[in-house]
Amino acid sequence: MSLKIRLARGGSKKRPYYHIVVADARSPRDGRFIEKLGSWNPMLGKDNEKRVELNVERVQHWLGNGAQPTDRVLRFLDQAGLAKRDAKSNPEKAKPGKKAQERTAEKAQKAEEAAAAAAE
Repeated sequence: MSLKIRLARGGSKKRPYYHIVVADARSPRDGRFIEKLGSWNPMLGKDNEKRVELNVERVQHWLGNGAQPTDRVLRFLDQAGLAKRDAKSNPEKAKPGKKAQERTAEKAQKAEEAAAAAAE
């Protein structure tokens, strides 16, 4: 049985609230879970200490038993100092799209033509 430490969504429409749970990897997102380990309230400010609450002892127990955290939960565990998350780098994501690149190239070409016409 593969165990995951992941988020289970609660709260009403447009007001998300998540429970951090240990569940079988095959069970649905909001379905059956083994144990609740904490909570995450994304509606609170990032500086609020109640935004992420974790039961540290139980998290360490489940990590020791082989439970794999999802990426979002791994971020919380990294902030709490319970696990190490390597920073990911995707330089392609920062580049503008194909159409935007075409527009900037076209704009630069028009500027060159206007500068050449003004120099004559």
